[in-house]
Amino acid sequence: MHDALALAILVAAGGPLAPRRALLEAAGTASQALGDPAVWGACGLSAAQIAALRRPAPEMLSTVEAWVRKPTHRIVGWTDPDYPPAMRAAASPPVALFVDGDSSLLWRPAIAVVGSRGPTPGGREHAGDFARAFAHAGFVVGSGLAAGIDAAAHAATLDAGGATVAVLGTGPDVVYPRSNAELHARIAESGALVSEHLPDTAPRKEHFPSRNRLLAALCLGTVVVEAAERSGAMITARLAADAGREVFAVPGSIRNPLARGCHRLIRDGATLAQSPMDVIDALGDAAAAQAASHRLALDVDALPNAEPSPSAPTYTDDSDHDLLWKTLGFDPTDMDRLIERTGLTPSRLSSMLLVMELEGRVAQQHGRFFRVA
Repeated sequence: MHDALALAILVAAGGPLAPRRALLEAAGTASQALGDPAVWGACGLSAAQIAALRRPAPEMLSTVEAWVRKPTHRIVGWTDPDYPPAMRAAASPPVALFVDGDSSLLWRPAIAVVGSRGPTPGGREHAGDFARAFAHAGFVVGSGLAAGIDAAAHAATLDAGGATVAVLGTGPDVVYPRSNAELHARIAESGALVSEHLPDTAPRKEHFPSRNRLLAALCLGTVVVEAAERSGAMITARLAADAGREVFAVPGSIRNPLARGCHRLIRDGATLAQSPMDVIDALGDAAAAQAASHRLALDVDALPNAEPSPSAPTYTDDSDHDLLWKTLGFDPTDMDRLIERTGLTPSRLSSMLLVMELEGRVAQQHGRFFRVA
């Protein structure tokens, strides 16, 4: 059996996640896990789960088989080397992730921007400003593709040429709310949609708090822009704190009921974020460590093999790198200025700057980059 279909069968079995993860770890792959019924009970699967593995629904298999035919659609299983480490830190990590788009974005340093589904115009503007700044600094912007703050953050990131990841409470192919249909398509094309649910899974109330745990774990920090005291954004913030992630809150007017959740977070210990730089400065070291770890672990071959001259490195195989090197000076320069000077996208610039940092030729300070060699 194709491993993607085997993973789908394991997901469809439902019930506790831990036994199914244990089964994958014991077997190595989903296909091998389904091919050895003798170990199902030993791994802790319930009678209901075992029955579901023996008799998967034909309609589900047909739906998944059709979904995975598209080249940008991928199912990343628990034992897959591409399963993002940050997601493993989630409470009850999923057996598999259904990804539409660029799955490598799940490995990059990310910041979540969340808030009210019915924000004020000012709140929507703040979400866009923060998201654009994060994109220009090289971060992936994560959110939940809900109406309001989530949608504003995703759209602003895409408009700025940045990368965004939407963590869904539906199947990866289900648009919710319907008003986000165009945005859903844009993220699939230029970012990544990720879900723990099978394709064709409709929205259910209990899926969204569960979705929030994945968003909180995936991102280095969570920024709450506007939120009532009892809201999904507050759940995401609590889950982020529980996962050891940084939580930031944007203050607002004492007369704005949507500022009360942010003020409560600040009172309870969240970092006050008056500007995007408050967040970028706080997460810079963690982002550099994550990015360097990713590059060294997964893309060592992309680093130049030759030992270039310390005084005048050249990137003969990449004119963009050469252009960036000539653009950089010894005075710190921010991403906006580098984008203007080079005409390159934020995501392209951030990946090239990372290589140069690892070579020891470029350093950054407070989101500004400069030559050190």
